[in-house]
Amino acid sequence: MADFTHNRSIYIRIFFVIFPLLIIIRLFFLQVIGSGGYKDAATGQAVYIKKINPPRGLILDRNNKVIMNNNIVYDLVVEPKKFSKDFDTLFLCKMINVSVSDFEVQLKKQQVKYGAWAKTFTVYRNLSSITVAKLQENLNEFTGVELVEHSERNFTENIGGSFIGYINEISPTQLEEEEFESYQKGDYIGITGIERNYEDVLRGKPGIQYLLRDVKQRIQGPYKNGIYDSASVAGKTLSLYIDVKLQKLTEGMLANKLGSAIAIDPQTGGILAFASGPSFSADLLTGPNKSKNISNMLADATKPLFNRAIKAYYPPGSTFKPITALVALDEGVITPSFGYPCGGGYYACGRRIGCTHFGGGHAANLTLAIANSCNSYFCHIFRLAIDASKYGNVHIGLEKWHHYMTEFGLGHPIGIDIPSEGGGNIPDSNYFNRVYKNNWNSCNMSIIGMGQGEVLLTPLQMANSMCIIANKGYYYIPHFVKAIDNDSTHPRLQKYLQKHIVANIADSAYDAVSYGMYKVVESGTGRIAKLPGVDVCAKTGTAQNQRLIAGKIVKLQNHSMFVAYAPMNHPKIAVAVCIENAGYGATWAGPIASLMIEQYLTDTISSNRKGLLKKMNETKIIPNYTYIIDSLDKQKAKERELMKKNVER
Repeated sequence: MADFTHNRSIYIRIFFVIFPLLIIIRLFFLQVIGSGGYKDAATGQAVYIKKINPPRGLILDRNNKVIMNNNIVYDLVVEPKKFSKDFDTLFLCKMINVSVSDFEVQLKKQQVKYGAWAKTFTVYRNLSSITVAKLQENLNEFTGVELVEHSERNFTENIGGSFIGYINEISPTQLEEEEFESYQKGDYIGITGIERNYEDVLRGKPGIQYLLRDVKQRIQGPYKNGIYDSASVAGKTLSLYIDVKLQKLTEGMLANKLGSAIAIDPQTGGILAFASGPSFSADLLTGPNKSKNISNMLADATKPLFNRAIKAYYPPGSTFKPITALVALDEGVITPSFGYPCGGGYYACGRRIGCTHFGGGHAANLTLAIANSCNSYFCHIFRLAIDASKYGNVHIGLEKWHHYMTEFGLGHPIGIDIPSEGGGNIPDSNYFNRVYKNNWNSCNMSIIGMGQGEVLLTPLQMANSMCIIANKGYYYIPHFVKAIDNDSTHPRLQKYLQKHIVANIADSAYDAVSYGMYKVVESGTGRIAKLPGVDVCAKTGTAQNQRLIAGKIVKLQNHSMFVAYAPMNHPKIAVAVCIENAGYGATWAGPIASLMIEQYLTDTISSNRKGLLKKMNETKIIPNYTYIIDSLDKQKAKERELMKKNVER
């Protein structure tokens, strides 16, 4: 008993020594080490950490005209766990002019989207200025509700939706990716176009502001006079090669047509104009109705959001003939004086390949063959190139031809500075081995020489091929951005400053082809592109167009194609235009290309061609079967989805 009493007294003494010591240590950490510790305070109710989103970088045209800037908008963000028992939902809904049921539906949507673990949810975006003013006056009445500001993009010239793209709130899936580890829920990110590709420089750097709150969660002012705050850093400004006047003209002509038009400066690879048709108002990609507008365009049978300039594949038709000629000249199988006795068709392979001209005189030499677009001539010289005796067999000859095409930037993405570029199709010997079981010759592919058959190019590749011819054998990767914060040598732009030499073809070959293209405009199939005082080099094209509809190959209206560059000496602009289902190249694509060239070189459209411009702007070329094909495609998609579900069951 005495031992117990003795031990108890010891325990009591120890307790009275340790307990005060613990209190002293705790006070030391709180008052000395933790004194002024904003992290501890911030985690409590007293300090509110506000993220300051920076304005995204501006986007300017070649003349420093603003194409894209920012408007400050406000989103309604809620933290449901902080809602008090007497939270007045009805009053809040009256403030923002929505029903209580809609508010509850939107809140539930966000909870499903981000999961129950998320503390805050953005319920409504881009609130009107009137709504914001009402809320700011009464925000203290709603614990757990705040207005969060961010920059909304503004297309000042209402152009460029097809290449500038749009921004949106980052998705939960993206937040899980390593690439976006520096982003948080509620941040905005580039989704398409330049906005996506240059996200890293346009985004800027967010700032942080620490604010004191009272017991009712009302903001009382900066914490510690703002000594722990960090300022946001605005995104960098992008200067483009785009010419606003030329872009407006081009989009206007593409408004009611399926197709695309591209203009490039051959000396730099800078894109001067870029439109995909049917063009649409760029303003649809911003503002409170953005999501609804995008959904409507995605459902549209004409597919305005499908970027035909870089994604659509077409048989290039006769616009491919200058490339066929360059290869034949470089291979030494023809000279510029080489002629072919075309009598209205090519019969050398046992079947007729039609030509629009009769009489051998129209293909008496290379110049005339290009000017008159003789199919027989180019089928024949293509065969001469791949059947050249120095290769021993056609398989090797075709692989050499394929190498030329690769050098020309065909059959693979060139590397433009917006996402989702397609590569087209350039067949090789492996392809023909599969199709013809290793039993084939040059006759099986002779129409490739005239730009038909298995060859498929994007409009961007067609425009770039004109840059190569204009430059006599080199190109720069086509790109939009000229400088980042006035720095034209920024590391992000280095790949676009590199000159790409094509196959070391002699200047004399390019001179011969260029002269033929000059004669296309002067006296051949492209006279529509003739401009006073300007030597325009061009090539018309009429590409066959067929689709598999309901299990049958149906021949549809041909695509109208046109490629050009000007002036012939010291070229400043190269153009490619494709108008789907429009017939001959000189009828629609040709006039559009020539008006683009005139606008860029002279900064105006002459009075005698205003009527032509009016016609291009007002004519609608969207065939009814576009909608039929779209409905069939949707029906097939539904059938595939049904089959997939049946398999899963």
